[in-house]
Amino acid sequence: MSHLYWHRGNEAKLIINQNKTYSDVLKPMLTADELIGELNSQPKRYVIDFSRRDLLTSQAYKKLFKIVEQTVLPDRETAAKKEKERNKEAKADNPNAKTNKHHANFLANWWLLSYAREDMKKAIKRLNRYIVCAQVTKRPIFEFIEADINPNAALIIFPFEDDYTFGILQSDTHWKWFLNRCSTLKGDYRYTSNTVFDSFPWPQDPTINQIKKVGASAKKLRELRTTLRKKHNISLRNLYRSLENPGKHPLKEAHKELNNAVIESYGVKKKEDLLEILFDLNLQLAKDEKDGRSIIGPGLHPKAKEKFISKDCVSVS
Repeated sequence: MSHLYWHRGNEAKLIINQNKTYSDVLKPMLTADELIGELNSQPKRYVIDFSRRDLLTSQAYKKLFKIVEQTVLPDRETAAKKEKERNKEAKADNPNAKTNKHHANFLANWWLLSYAREDMKKAIKRLNRYIVCAQVTKRPIFEFIEADINPNAALIIFPFEDDYTFGILQSDTHWKWFLNRCSTLKGDYRYTSNTVFDSFPWPQDPTINQIKKVGASAKKLRELRTTLRKKHNISLRNLYRSLENPGKHPLKEAHKELNNAVIESYGVKKKEDLLEILFDLNLQLAKDEKDGRSIIGPGLHPKAKEKFISKDCVSVS
C-alpha cells in the first residue's frame, strides 16, 4: 500500500520486544469497526509512523525503515510517474491546464504517512486518553482511547480527557443536534466536525453540582457498559443494538440518568423543546462572539474546580 504499512499485532509486539526503541514509531492503530465491533475494542494492527522525523532520523529504525523502503517507495514512485505523464498529456492538450502534484509531494516524503494528521496527534499527545466516535454510525457511541493508540481516519477525535466533556458528547442533547446537522452516507449518519461539533452550543452557566452530576453519570455509564460487555461477552455494537428492543435494560436507565443531568446543565425545563433551545442558544452565542463577548466553548467548564479525569479507556492489552 502506498501511504502506510500495517503490521499485525503479534508481529509488531515481537518487533518491539526485540528493540524497545521501535515503539517510538510502531504504533497500535484502532479502527472504528474494531472499537465497536470487537469484544474488547482492541486494535488488531500497528502502523509505522515516523511522524515528522527526517529521512536520516527515520533510517535509525533500520528494520521498520527497510519495510517501508521495500513496500511503500515503489508504489509512490509509480504513482508519481503516472501523475507526471497525466500532467504532460494535459499540458499538451491545453497549455493553461492545471496540473496535479499530489503524488509528487508524497514521493518527496515517501517514508512518511500521506496524511499524518500532525495537528491532531499533537493535541492528544499531551493527554492520557481522548474521546472518539465512529465518523459513520447508526447510533451514538463515544469512548475513551489511550493516547498511545493512533486512530484511523474512520474515527472522529475529540482531544479531551475529562468525564464532563464525555458526558455532554454522549448525551441525547448532543445526539439530537447531531441528527439535525449531520450528513448521511448510505443511510448511516456521518459526523462532521464543521457542521456538528463546531456549531454545537455547550452549557454556558451550569452550577458546580450540575457539572459534577454530568461527570459522575458519564463515568457510571461507562462502568456499566464495561460490566455488561464482560458479563455477556458482547461488543459495544451489539450492546447498543440490544437497546432497540422493548423492555427494561440497565443501560437505558444509565443513559436516562446522564441525559437528565445534561439537560439540567442547560437549564432546560421538562416541557420545553430541547432542540429549539439549542438552536436559539447557537444563534445567541454566534451573536455574542461576533460582538466580542466571551462564550463557553467545548471542554470542561471553567467553573470546575477539579479535573474530573478518571482512568478507564481502551488500552492495548
